[in-house]
Amino acid sequence: MLPSRFPRPVRLGLYALAVLILLVLCLTPSKDLPDPGTGDRFEHMAAWFVLTLAGLVLAPRRRLAIPAFALAYGVLIEILQWITPFGRHPDPADFVADSVGVAVACLVFLALRRLAPRLIDAR
Repeated sequence: MLPSRFPRPVRLGLYALAVLILLVLCLTPSKDLPDPGTGDRFEHMAAWFVLTLAGLVLAPRRRLAIPAFALAYGVLIEILQWITPFGRHPDPADFVADSVGVAVACLVFLALRRLAPRLIDAR
């Protein structure tokens, strides 16, 4: 069964879980997180890539709403890092990395739709 055919509450729940996990990771103090050695910018890019691609696979007809939400969420995360006392600091370069992750996810999604349309049910 394609993820886009899961019942709507399941799809929303899965995406909400991804959003919540990303929130926790972005607000947890850096010293409390494992360091995979890939660099902060790559981690932001990868996280927003996964968030956006997951959203597009779960809701392929929301081709504009999912990337728009991911970008807005990136801004919200930076604001939360600025106003919360968790030892995290906002950085405009993080949002640029988020944006790159969103753009790459959109390109991958479009390529998948073109090359393997049966994998992406965009009816």
